[in-house]
Amino acid sequence: MKFKSIFVLVTLLSSINGFADSPRMVNIINFIRQVEPRPGRDQITPDALYETTHQEILQLNQYHLPGTFLLQYDALIDPRYQTLLKTELNADSEVGAWWEITQPHVEAAGLKWRGRYCWDWHANVGFSIGYTLQEREKLVDVYMEKFKSIFGKYPSSVGSWFIDEHTLEYMYEKYGIVASCTCRDQVGTDGYIMWGGYWNQAYYPSKKNSYMPAQTKAGQIPVPVFRMLGSDPIYQYDAGFGDNGQGVITLEPVSARAGGNPQWVKWFFKTMFEGPSMNYNYVQAGQENSFTWPVIKNGLSIQIPLLDSLRKEHKIRVETLSESGVWFKSNYPVTPATSVAALTDPRNEGRKTVWFNSRYYRANLLWKNDSLRFRDIHLFNENYESPYLNVPGTTPQCNYITLPVVDGFLWSTAHCLAGLRVMKVDARGKVSEIPMGNPVVEELGSNVLQVTCSSEAGKNFRIVFYEDRFEMSCETKDRNFSWVLELQTAPDAKLPFEKIGKSLITARQNHFDYSIGCKQGSFVAPQASSKFIFRIAPSKNKLVVEFLR
Repeated sequence: MKFKSIFVLVTLLSSINGFADSPRMVNIINFIRQVEPRPGRDQITPDALYETTHQEILQLNQYHLPGTFLLQYDALIDPRYQTLLKTELNADSEVGAWWEITQPHVEAAGLKWRGRYCWDWHANVGFSIGYTLQEREKLVDVYMEKFKSIFGKYPSSVGSWFIDEHTLEYMYEKYGIVASCTCRDQVGTDGYIMWGGYWNQAYYPSKKNSYMPAQTKAGQIPVPVFRMLGSDPIYQYDAGFGDNGQGVITLEPVSARAGGNPQWVKWFFKTMFEGPSMNYNYVQAGQENSFTWPVIKNGLSIQIPLLDSLRKEHKIRVETLSESGVWFKSNYPVTPATSVAALTDPRNEGRKTVWFNSRYYRANLLWKNDSLRFRDIHLFNENYESPYLNVPGTTPQCNYITLPVVDGFLWSTAHCLAGLRVMKVDARGKVSEIPMGNPVVEELGSNVLQVTCSSEAGKNFRIVFYEDRFEMSCETKDRNFSWVLELQTAPDAKLPFEKIGKSLITARQNHFDYSIGCKQGSFVAPQASSKFIFRIAPSKNKLVVEFLR
């Protein structure tokens, strides 16, 4: 009887939260630069950078936690780091490559350095996208051989804010890397735009575009790419522009509002490790040494003991990046569907959110009290080529984007928040937003997520996300009740839509055509005086929207 009770309990937990088969994985990734030449950081010496890495190692050793330390080339060739990582790093940790390009690296490859400093963060100098395909391969070969001469093997993990698709595939084909990591979504921070990608978690990138999830095994680079930095699932998306681009509300210990705030850290860990999830959930902790130990010590001293406690309670797995990569590849031949649900608000402002990712699209629901909107929908297509697929980038900026259907950041202003809203239509055709509260999130299968919420008395809405589509339906006994989804944006938003037909919307971005289909229900184009972009009207109280390649 005791064993039967345990089985029932485990089955119940699995059906409610999808816990039983949804591991919660943590990588503690610290990457290492040898110099910090950015203006205003003159006080950050090579000694301060070294001591930061040393303290990060000592902290992990104290808690017997594995970490991943990724070396920029200038740090790789520094004997102090070589000795430190060989003698003091615990046996469960790993050393890999951090793929920002520096002057010693370029010159070792027989190329001419074009940077302003010996490390230059401009995208066309400090990252692989700024080099020809042949130069990219030379940079890989030089790094890999130097790494092997020091550590006796090639690195298994390679990370960067962004690595181009040619370099990533070359690293896999020739040197057998098993995992990579890349920056979270952001607009403008440090001049880098990475927007609309697989939100958090990991994906197999397209051979034509390392930021774009592939849909087929034939079209993918078989190296899982994990999204870094632990974005706040509610507030990071809408973080406004500052002097250096989009704001930062992440697990980074330098982030005072988030990763350096004990209340936020506890909320974030509870959300990611205990909330509803599909397949698995992933968190990247850690920080580059550029911020120095006095700045990041407080945040890491909050996070690392908590992670240690959660590991001891068997709520999470703390492992290296390469271990996560091996696990991912052994479980998923193509990118799986995943989700993140934040159903409490760290600021107590009435917000909740649900993220859904698949190899075909991502979608985000956001509640503000009883107001619900689809804040984001971006499509994925492995044939959409990166701007750097065959030629080097020539500007200081990076631009990796996917295919928008709803963009609640780029299509919004402070006074007009873009989104796809649920609207009631009265007998005269007048529309008003339907209050939608109390969301319940359930996993219906390994790749199916259901969100239900109540509105007016006797009316319940259900949104079901599948890998290649979403369905939305309303249960009501009111035969006169009529509703639609309505897309609203800022008046001057730059939109990709070319034609809105009854069953198909066609769009174009950077000379690439893509489509959104309506399998049940219909799209409604605006009239001349309309303020909406399009509507989606259900048929028999149900609509089915397909994301076509």
